[in-house]
Amino acid sequence: MSLKDQLNDDVKSAMKGGEKLRTETLRSLKSAIKYAEIEAGRELDDQGVLEVIAKQAKQRRDSIVEFEKGQRVDLIEKEAAELAVLERYLPAQLSGAEIEAKAKAVIAKLGVTDAQGIGQVMKHMVAELKGQADGKLINQVVRKLLS
Repeated sequence: MSLKDQLNDDVKSAMKGGEKLRTETLRSLKSAIKYAEIEAGRELDDQGVLEVIAKQAKQRRDSIVEFEKGQRVDLIEKEAAELAVLERYLPAQLSGAEIEAKAKAVIAKLGVTDAQGIGQVMKHMVAELKGQADGKLINQVVRKLLS
């Protein structure tokens, strides 16, 4: 079963179960996927769908940070609940220690010794950990290791 089929089934079950937030979140996700397909001019495969889900999750994380600055607890809770729904479809996220171990391996492989090589390391890390870790977290770990 493809990821899009799974999403369609989950929307139906959420509607039948009366789960309003989950239904709205999944419908919004389906809309974002459809928009991405129109933009790409083709139907997305599972990897493309995962990229859209990751992008939607990142938007929720960014919104939570902004709402925290504005002390909007009601909106933080809503965004966090939507993020929890989206994260069910993403691969397991790596911990900081796991990212650090992979970053050390890439730094050693590339022979980077100072902060000028951050771009090289980030290029490899983002490609290797696509969907498994947030880019901000990867950047923080790499900067910490190279400074």
